[in-house]
Amino acid sequence: MRRHGNPSRRTLEKLLTVAGSSLAEFEALRVGDLQPDSPAQPASAVTDATASSWRPPQLPPLPLVASSPSGRWDAGEIQVELTELRFNKILGHLPRPPSMAGDASAYALTIVADSMLPRFRPGRHVAVSPHAKVEIGDDVLVTIAGTKADDRMLVLIAELVRRTAIQVELRQFSPNVMFTVNAHRTSAVHKIMGELI
Repeated sequence: MRRHGNPSRRTLEKLLTVAGSSLAEFEALRVGDLQPDSPAQPASAVTDATASSWRPPQLPPLPLVASSPSGRWDAGEIQVELTELRFNKILGHLPRPPSMAGDASAYALTIVADSMLPRFRPGRHVAVSPHAKVEIGDDVLVTIAGTKADDRMLVLIAELVRRTAIQVELRQFSPNVMFTVNAHRTSAVHKIMGELI
């Protein structure tokens, strides 16, 4: 930025996302700071009043999708916990993190299995983004192909170890094992953005 002056809009969006903010919050603050001075108030008073009254824009909450245990996924000698999601049953809404302000498809769910202990404990809520970029080492939700019926879907929750055109390699923590799922058995891999507090 020192070499090239003001950043582009795209660069600014990336910087604000890393800082846990959004372009909407930045614009609201910037417009507030540009308000003209009132004859009855010095510039510092206007700035102080703006700073104390400014609030970030209200973000839409995340829908909390119903989740329940759904038996085991047979991965050879390893039995892996399956979770059933019911997208037609919204249990409530949770505050949306500012970093997910522009993610209209994001949702939340309750962890119901102990296969990801100690990272995720049963009863805790996590935020999920179907459109976020997924990388090795991310916690993911893998949807099983052919299981979506009546808005119900079976999913695996694990850490992504490797992903190729023919298979997805995953790791669960309790017990600590790695397993693979053939790519044709999966319909999507969604990124788990983290636990909601």
